[in-house]
Amino acid sequence: MQLFTQVELALWDTAGQEDYDRLRPLSYPDTDVILMCFSVDSPDSLENIPEKWTPEELAKMKQEPVKPQEGRAMAEKINAFAYLECSAKSKEGVREVFETATRAALQVKKKKKSKCVLL
Repeated sequence: MQLFTQVELALWDTAGQEDYDRLRPLSYPDTDVILMCFSVDSPDSLENIPEKWTPEELAKMKQEPVKPQEGRAMAEKINAFAYLECSAKSKEGVREVFETATRAALQVKKKKKSKCVLL
């Protein structure tokens, strides 16, 4: 049996550039879920997740795309709620990302934890 609940999401897209290091934390208070995103064609962006996301161009760095198992390993390393892949370009998997983020936020509300969930 599946129950449907209407949920309203307030989304903030924060910049990873160094110029925004002081501003980025201002968007964190009262946050239930943080989506840690990286580009599969930039392994450096995956490696920067523990600190901040910094985009790198694959062609300049001559790097191989991030493998799903590497993404899952990072999710485990940072104790993320889930690991999902999506494409902003093709829109594949984007809906699933937001549905999972919503489930994570609702789970936090049920448990009444004070910290947010990493996804």
